Amino acid sequence: MEVLINDFSPGLFVVQTILLLGLIFLLVKFAWKPILTSLNERESGIHDALAAADKARADMQNLQADNEKLLNDARAEREAMLKEAREIKDKMITDSKEQAKVEGDKMLKQAQAAIESEKKAAVADIKNQVAELSVEIAEKVLKEQLSNKDQQLKLVESMLGDVKLN
Repeated sequence: MEVLINDFSPGLFVVQTILLLGLIFLLVKFAWKPILTSLNERESGIHDALAAADKARADMQNLQADNEKLLNDARAEREAMLKEAREIKDKMITDSKEQAKVEGDKMLKQAQAAIESEKKAAVADIKNQVAELSVEIAEKVLKEQLSNKDQQLKLVESMLGDVKLN
């Protein structure tokens, strides 16, 4: 350490101090402001980037919330449409069943009416045939009974006797 103290030169110290102060002055005058400016710009850029990232994150959360809301609305609308479609289908089936029942009842009544009219026609036809057969049988019986003149006179007298009794 003594060597350093012995080799100390005050003139060299002053020159080096002046050079150091000049270098510091030049650095402050020309380099310090651009360095601080670039650091401030970098800091504000980082701050702006963080703010933009936070804003983007918030926007993303809002978009996700909006998307969820839209999805829920779409699901609700789909469910409402499906419910309405089911109701329409059930109504159509019910209406078709009712219409088929009405048509069936109508056809059944028409068939019953047709059967009844056919039955009446058949009964009338049978009555006519029975009447015709009765007339034919009576005609044959009368022809046979009235083939004799005596029998004809007896029949006429009995009929006249019946008329007087009434």
